[in-house]
This record gives sequence, structure tokens and C-alpha cells, in this order.
Amino acid sequence: MPKKKLNGLESIVIKSNSKQSVYQNTLSTFNLLKEVLKELVEGYCKELKGKIPDESLPTFHEKGSFEAEFRLAADMLVFSMHSNVFVFNREHPIWKTEYIKKNPLNSYCGIIHIYNFLCDSFKYNRLQDIGYLIARIFINQENHFFVEGKRQSGELVKDFEKDIMSKESLKQILDTSIRYAIEFDLLVPPYDQVKIASVEQMKEEISHSKIQTGKRLGFKFNSDDV
Repeated sequence: MPKKKLNGLESIVIKSNSKQSVYQNTLSTFNLLKEVLKELVEGYCKELKGKIPDESLPTFHEKGSFEAEFRLAADMLVFSMHSNVFVFNREHPIWKTEYIKKNPLNSYCGIIHIYNFLCDSFKYNRLQDIGYLIARIFINQENHFFVEGKRQSGELVKDFEKDIMSKESLKQILDTSIRYAIEFDLLVPPYDQVKIASVEQMKEEISHSKIQTGKRLGFKFNSDDV
């Protein structure tokens, strides 16, 4: 028996309800992520106290409903939840999965981004410094998820149908992201890139070390790794 064709109003209601579920699941995941970060900070501090300088011990800062910071030694991870819901372009491998073919509404996802910055970039207000997207988490209306990023699962959407967001899942994602950030070292920029400086740059450099800094200048998300 053929499926009943939905009218415009019914479609709007169904899609709106689906997107609202995505938003609520993403927000719940972000709140759980903040709880896990607090626990990680407590655990790391117990393990590292006395082994590294106190100023290098990890800290957690909640920056509002949609942003949080985790600092460890010279590195900062910034966690940012987007308030909107997204769908993937038609070339994305998600559309080849039976899970999405059975219910295309499951393709709508909320996103949580994880960026890696240098702590000094914020400490000295170096607004031109570079941060890097090292992972992003996608969550749908059924609270299923997958992760795209450095050292995360090799096959992006392979387990989307069965992977449901949980505290343990977040711990694994965060552990992978933190380890990657710590091992992702700051490289000396190419000579030709810094051989010329303006008077303004030098004044800023002298007062606040503000010449543009990033772990990889020319970094490409899809190809660079350590």
C-alpha cells in the first residue's frame, strides 16, 4: 500500500518537531559534556598535582549555555554548540546508509565543535592567532551520533544507526581530543612568513607577544595529523 502523501502543513509540523528533538538532544549532550569535563579536571588534578607547576594544572570554565573551555598547560580546548540544526549535502556518505534511507529525518543533526587554541592567545589577547577544529560531534533526533575529526572513528557514519550518545561515549571523544591537542606541537613558522614586520606589529610583539601564532600555519583539517 503506497504511503500517504503529506500536505504542506503536516510536513512543516513533522520537520519542526524533528528539529526540536535534535536541538534538545544536542543541548543535553552539551550539558553532559560539561559534566564530563569537570570530572576530567578533578581526575587530572589529582594525578598531576605536584608533578607539574600548579599554573599548568587543568581548569574548566563554563562560558555560557553554548560554550566551555578546558585548559591544560599551554593548550586550550574550546567546546562550542551551534544553536541551529543542519542537514548534510547530497554527496555526504550519510545518505548511503540504510538508517537514513529508512527515515531521512534522521539526517538532521546538531553540531558540537571542538577547537584547539594556545592559552597564550587568550592570555595576551592575540586576536590574530589561529585555532584549529580538531573534532565535531553530530547528534540527531534519536540521540544517535557520529564524530568527525582527528583520531576519531575512521569510518565516519558506519555505526550511526547503533551508536547512541552516552557519558562513556563523551569520555572517549574527549580523551582522544585532549591527547591529540597535547601531542599537536607548536612549529616554528617558515622564515619567509615572518621576515617582514610592521612597526605596529613590533610594538605589539614587544608589549604582548602578539605576532600571529598557531600550531600549524597552513594547516589543512583533512590532511594534517601527528
